[in-house]
Formats: sequence, structure tokens, C-alpha cells
Amino acid sequence: MPQAWSAGLYEGELRRMILAYKERGLTALAAPLGLCLAQVVAVALGGAGAVRLVPVPSARSSTRRRGYDPVARLAAHAARGLRRQGRPAVVSPVLAHRRRVADQAGLSAAGRAGNLSGAFRVAPGELSGAVVVVDDVVTTGATLTEAAVALERAGAHVRIAVTLAATRRTWVKPQM
Repeated sequence: MPQAWSAGLYEGELRRMILAYKERGLTALAAPLGLCLAQVVAVALGGAGAVRLVPVPSARSSTRRRGYDPVARLAAHAARGLRRQGRPAVVSPVLAHRRRVADQAGLSAAGRAGNLSGAFRVAPGELSGAVVVVDDVVTTGATLTEAAVALERAGAHVRIAVTLAATRRTWVKPQM
């Protein structure tokens, strides 16, 4: 798994905002949540340099049901936020599902890893620069790991993964 950075714990107001955005269709939250992701990327990578954000895709059925891909939209807002800070940033939606996967909710860590093993493929596209895998929440790291593996096999250099939130199981308190 690439080094993962998250804005906070998946609880309280952050959890409520993510759920409102993803499950209740409050798409206006994409802008502030995307800016939050931009800050996480900026802090994690430090310094200048171009960034290529690669969003983890939602299942096709979820995208159809919602009418949008929430992580792709967050990545677009994050890229805009990074560019406003003077850092070149683009979104490369090159990850796609190779096959159908089960809903991760309720699966154990081993179940999540097995469910996602080999689940992603990389579509043709530019993969140069500092590649950052983007997702909304990290629970066990299985999704981030599989995304990074697929990208690395396609020739990308995955620098980090960023999420809005991490469950307590994956949260590591930053050392200051």
C-alpha cells in the first residue's frame, strides 16, 4: 500500500459530510471536500511539482444510481484547488473496474482484499509525474493497495494515496 494521508477520522462532522455528499446527493459539498483533499496533497507532498490525481472509480452501478462518480468529482475540485495554489495538477481517470466487485461494507480485511484482488485495470492515459491515488475513505487499505498495484504495473510511480477520512483501524496520529 502506498503511504496514505487522510484529513481526519471517519467520524463526527467529517463522516456526516461524506455521507451527505455520497449517499444523499448533496453535491455542493464536493467543492469544500475537494479543497480539503487539495490541502492533504499539498501537505503530504510538500514543495512544488506537478501532481497527477488518479481517482479510485466507483462501481458502475453506484455511478448510475447517483448520477455521478463522487471520487472523480472530488479529485477535480482538488486539482482546481492545487492549481489555485500555484501547483500544476491534473486528474487522470485511468483506473477502471476489470470485473464486478461486491460492496465492501461489512467485509473483513481479508474479505476486502480478496474482493478487490486484481479488480482494477488501467486505461491508456498519461501516468507521468507524481501520481496520487485519491479515494474518499480508507478502512483497511485494500482499495488503495489494489489501485496502486494496477498503476505501478502500468508504469506509474505512485507517490502517495490521499483520502478525506480514515477509520480508526487505519488512522495514525501525525507526529509533530
